Amino acid sequence: MKIIFKTLLGVAAAALVHSCATAPSQTLSGLSPEKFVSEVNGKPTALYTLVNANGMEVCVTNFGGRIVSVMAPDRNGEMKDVVLGFDNIANYADKVNTPSDFGASVGRYANRINKGQIVIDGETIQLPQNNFGHCLHGGPDGWQYQVYDAVQPDNSTIVLTMESPDGDANFPGAVTAVVTMKVTDDNAIDISYEAVTDKKTVINMTNHTYFNLSGDPTRRVDDHLMQIDADNFTPVDFTFMTTGEILPVEGTPMDFRQPAAIGQDIKNFEFQQVKFGNGFDHNWCLNTAGDDTKVAARAWCPETGICLEVLTDEPGVQFYSGNFLDGSCTGKNGVTYQQSTGFCLETQKYPDTPNKPEWPSAFLEPGQKYTSHCVYRFSTVE
Repeated sequence: MKIIFKTLLGVAAAALVHSCATAPSQTLSGLSPEKFVSEVNGKPTALYTLVNANGMEVCVTNFGGRIVSVMAPDRNGEMKDVVLGFDNIANYADKVNTPSDFGASVGRYANRINKGQIVIDGETIQLPQNNFGHCLHGGPDGWQYQVYDAVQPDNSTIVLTMESPDGDANFPGAVTAVVTMKVTDDNAIDISYEAVTDKKTVINMTNHTYFNLSGDPTRRVDDHLMQIDADNFTPVDFTFMTTGEILPVEGTPMDFRQPAAIGQDIKNFEFQQVKFGNGFDHNWCLNTAGDDTKVAARAWCPETGICLEVLTDEPGVQFYSGNFLDGSCTGKNGVTYQQSTGFCLETQKYPDTPNKPEWPSAFLEPGQKYTSHCVYRFSTVE
């Protein structure tokens, strides 16, 4: 992966090209936009700052369509950065020393595909195998490691476009995908995904932001309370691949229908699914039935009172408790990210849906449009 950094003159030029808004010299979250001005595989990267009328700030880079920071108010009105990430493009792009999915707009297929194989019209297609022999998040060169074209039509919105050629990571079809992120005045990040293809293919996009609602990424999220509106989940084997079963959460550590501390059963390895996941790393089958006006999941930090609600029209959400953060990544403000210092709520089709036809389909045909909607809404609780 080729990375070229621009001069400060290039910073100004890139800002004019990429955004109709004037970039600040430093964001509210303390990021320096010039550290994101680069060229990766021949395409320019930058940092974009989105704000709403309340002063909430979200910073996004078009490298991987990644949310870099989110400044949200706590119960005392103090603004806190509640997501993990890096403060420069070099760390995001370095797959050898700092591999991560922090904040990424993942594609073509989020989560896992069994043995990296899909069958389309009788033809078996072999995809990259980058996780226990499976294809995870589109493979090692998924869209989270590619540069989206970016347009910022106003101070609160960014439109990210990915032109993915036929055969990209061996996925069939030339695909145009568009991710629109908007910071709304109810303190939400509203994310809409669209995609079209010229050949039958599979699409399953998501956002992979790691949240820590304490605003202190040196602290684990064990004390955060989690609630997921789901009666069932999809169990996995020891390679994290879904077995094809759908099992009830009742009577298990997977039951978050009522609020429970993330850390309550995170090391309950007597329950095989927690052992296999090294914590929580599973898909929950949502009760919301595609109604994105209903809260699918909710998490909040007792100390700060910051609450995150997730709304989606997708059938599932992957709750990942940051089990494989291991201290090897040093993020913003020089903080080393340790195990479970962030959690993810990734709205999605169920994992390996292309090989399980009884599950909600991820196939996309020419003439159809893939759409997906996710809202991350912030508020405070007492």
